[in-house]
Amino acid sequence: MILIGRRTLVAGLATASIAAPARTRPRSSPIANTRYGKVRGTVEGDVLVFRGVRYGADTATTRFRRAVSPRPWSGIADASRYAAAAPQTRASEPTSEDCLFLNIWTPALDAGKRPVMVYLHGGAHAHGSGSDPLYDGGNLVRRGDVVVVTLNHRLAAMGYAYLAQLGGPTESGNVGNLDIILALQWVRDNIAQFGGNADRVMIFGQSGGGAKVVTLMAMPEARPLFHAAATMSGQHVTAAGPIHASTRAGAWMKQAGAPDLATLNQLPIEKLVEAMAMTDPLEGKGEISFTSTLDHGVLPRHPFVPDAPREAAHIPLIVGNTHDETALWIEKILRAGDTTWDNLPQRLAKEMVKDLAPDYVVRRYRELYPDRSPSQILLAASTAGRSWPGHLIQAEERARIGAPTWMYQLDFPCPEAGGILGAFHTLDIPLVFDNVDAEGSRTGTSPEARRLAGQMADAFIALARTGDPNNRAIPGWPQYDLAQRPTMLFDRTVRVDNDPRREERLLFAVAPYIKPGG
Repeated sequence: MILIGRRTLVAGLATASIAAPARTRPRSSPIANTRYGKVRGTVEGDVLVFRGVRYGADTATTRFRRAVSPRPWSGIADASRYAAAAPQTRASEPTSEDCLFLNIWTPALDAGKRPVMVYLHGGAHAHGSGSDPLYDGGNLVRRGDVVVVTLNHRLAAMGYAYLAQLGGPTESGNVGNLDIILALQWVRDNIAQFGGNADRVMIFGQSGGGAKVVTLMAMPEARPLFHAAATMSGQHVTAAGPIHASTRAGAWMKQAGAPDLATLNQLPIEKLVEAMAMTDPLEGKGEISFTSTLDHGVLPRHPFVPDAPREAAHIPLIVGNTHDETALWIEKILRAGDTTWDNLPQRLAKEMVKDLAPDYVVRRYRELYPDRSPSQILLAASTAGRSWPGHLIQAEERARIGAPTWMYQLDFPCPEAGGILGAFHTLDIPLVFDNVDAEGSRTGTSPEARRLAGQMADAFIALARTGDPNNRAIPGWPQYDLAQRPTMLFDRTVRVDNDPRREERLLFAVAPYIKPGG
């Protein structure tokens, strides 16, 4: 989960290889028109910012159902502050069922026809919002003359509890994704008033946000609304199955004290959120898990099973992962440094998703990397056996249908603790946003980190603008194929490597990947 802090202004003009044209900015608050009414934003340096722009009506009136567009308003709505996040456990900012708002960063309100970069936040479909300081779009705007959008949508049970088999709405297991579709429709209809091009929209997201990206590619209603995509550590290849999803929804209703759907619709939101903290009834650990659901309607298929959707083959896609994903979850163990050859198999067994004998995996890793410590092997094997397989499947299945796909691996290590954490899950967010100075960034602010941030940002900007991430800031980046498996390694030196970690890939390839909780 990414914790949401209050925003700090990222000052300064980033050195750009995709330069934005110089402009003189008015100091007065900008006012933009939307189909529903006018909104007043702010000026931050040389960027116009509109926070808390309504794209949907209060979802308290449409619980577990498709949201509706907002009613038009008179006067000028304030868009200077972030709006409430979706109801969620462990919230660190105000929440409300009235949460369908988005945020826009733009260079100008002219008819610029700029590429639009829409970011979907992470948090395992259960936490987060579009207001994290790491998601500030100002530096992307300055680098590439683009428009950046972040958004809030319904989460956890309110966005993904599948109630169709319990007599509820058919689409209830995907209303969070339908909220995103509503936001993308708002972008289509309104972004020209903010200097953006509705015919050049890219969606990108990290972790749960990346999972939403690839899920939207499998949703017929969503596909016409965007033209490029990028998933950052969003390893989902399957949605939740309807039987498992129904089991979870029923357990949650019981925990909330709702014997039927009528009662569920009338319970106060605080009671529903409290019930979301229950232990998952299928996995027996963690909070109850709600995610996109195969409902045979708005989501008629899994994102990458049995293959990549051919209907989305024309959409260019970046598939990204970090070299040491699991360090985010086993950080305390790595910092303690108390992993030994004796306890390594037991610890590894708790982290792997692929069902291989942990002692066999340890033995093979010691053969491959005889100089590595038990802690280093725990990190490498848990990543290769848990987080990496989903990314590989996405790239492989896209390659099989000839869809334009580029794969990257972040190797740049977090500088904390002498680098023992490596490049963990979420570390690429501040780099892609060119926000290494932002609150929550753990990349450090070294010249190497700043240079890498510019290179990753420029690649994403190029994808948004042209449908191809190649640009003059990085070496040539070939499309992924099954013969060579070219992968861009983002590190102090950016380079392409064919089939990186090949022996680790082959080690785990003998077992199927089954997403936990599906």
